[in-house]
Amino acid sequence: MKKTLQLTALATFLLLTVRSRAQEEFVEPPSRLLTRISFNQVTGGVVILKAQFDDFPDTLHFILDSGSSGISLDSSTAAYFKLKPEASDKTIRGIAGIKKVGFLYNRKLRFPGLTVDSLNFHVNDYSVLSSVYGEQVDGIIGYSLLSRYIIKLNYDSLEMEICSKGSIRYPKGGYLIKPILNSLPVQSARVKDEYTYNARFLHDIGAGVCLMLSKDFVEDSMLIRKKRKLYPKEGEGIGGKVSMHMTVVKELKIGPYRFRNIPTYIFEDNFNVTSYPFLGGLIGNDIFRRFNVIFNYPKRDIHLIPNTHFREPFDYSYSGVEIYLVDGKILIGDVAKGSPGEAAGLKEGDQVMALNNNLSQNFAQYKVALQAAGEKIKMLIRRDNELLQFELRIRSIL
Repeated sequence: MKKTLQLTALATFLLLTVRSRAQEEFVEPPSRLLTRISFNQVTGGVVILKAQFDDFPDTLHFILDSGSSGISLDSSTAAYFKLKPEASDKTIRGIAGIKKVGFLYNRKLRFPGLTVDSLNFHVNDYSVLSSVYGEQVDGIIGYSLLSRYIIKLNYDSLEMEICSKGSIRYPKGGYLIKPILNSLPVQSARVKDEYTYNARFLHDIGAGVCLMLSKDFVEDSMLIRKKRKLYPKEGEGIGGKVSMHMTVVKELKIGPYRFRNIPTYIFEDNFNVTSYPFLGGLIGNDIFRRFNVIFNYPKRDIHLIPNTHFREPFDYSYSGVEIYLVDGKILIGDVAKGSPGEAAGLKEGDQVMALNNNLSQNFAQYKVALQAAGEKIKMLIRRDNELLQFELRIRSIL
């Protein structure tokens, strides 16, 4: 009996020893907050951050873009600082083109309370983006920053936290995406219309849209009926402008989250940005702004938790007219064929003097007015030094 008790005690001791050893693990130190900065948003929820370049005192405006595989500076901003980029054989690719770029090597980006050094900025012309958003875009911040830190975006408070690498506890009630991540995050999602498909999409917060699908994907999958009405529209991206079509897709599902009746752009992928059939397209920030997001690239994690914008309505407006801010003037850009803008008589190059008797020349207010689906708007236009008035009714694509 005594021997049995000794054996039992020994077995219990060994079991406890094994269990206690099994519970031991080396862990990273906890992530810590390095700085917190405010941001603002432009069309489609695109995030604009303020930062300083190198030791220059000027405050610059950068787009935060998970669809960028590096970090960049606008060519006019580089010229303002009297900086000449070094030539390189590297090219950048976007939906509107491919372009060879030069670099400013070993530079710094300064936020309040944090300096990020050893950055290689490529230099590109972002004048189209500046005119689309109505404010100077001095550059784009992408993978070069996202890969070094844990980035938390709170769209409720309009704040971004930059945190050190380390262990982190995600908020309850969210969903963890495990993207394919080289320099760009690729995630899975389900789209449903005539048929239902699970496909891969670029997670692109620099795109101010809900969903973009390549024409190849749409045609091969037969996702959308051939007789579906498509609305022509001009889009902007790296390389300039590109012609696209708008429609509505019945459902988009990301993890447990469903969105219905999604405004969707269909584009001809002439420059193979989707490497089709690897990607079906991209999901933009008019979807992701509805979550508070944590980018933890060191762990290959993107965490989403719905915020107060989650159930906000989508923009279904269609005027067929694009406006741009160029040299302080608000100009009509492309006018789509068969659109309300064309029917009203508007032409590319017209200068917008007033909209609905609003003479403020406030670009953001004019953009909002053109998103009022179903509303009739009045536009005072200067054309060839003559003032003309036009009326058009904004259509809904839903």
